[in-house]
Amino acid sequence: QVQLVESGGGLVQAGGSLRLSCSASGRFSSFNVMGWYRQAPGKQRELVASITSGSTNYADSVKGRFGISRDNAKNTLYLQMNSLKPEDTAVYYCNAVDFVYRNYWGQGTQVTVSS
Repeated sequence: QVQLVESGGGLVQAGGSLRLSCSASGRFSSFNVMGWYRQAPGKQRELVASITSGSTNYADSVKGRFGISRDNAKNTLYLQMNSLKPEDTAVYYCNAVDFVYRNYWGQGTQVTVSS
């Protein structure tokens, strides 16, 4: 059974940095696409960044500030977040899609950016 567990969230001042990690159990190499989503209070969940073999994709709001990476040897997905803004405050979720299009989600980790 696949489990995704996020960590690394917390409270940070505007302009600061955080690195989120998503540790995956099971067949990490079977994940075709992995990504980070976020959901702020009263808003819909939105894609922040995604990664597949050889390519990354970012929401316009985080381009140039966030970086997504994947370490297959450690079964871990990362999101490096720099120059954080109060509007980045949200619960961040790890997502994985395998080659038969099954979707997996983590439980989320809270990121709060104070002004």
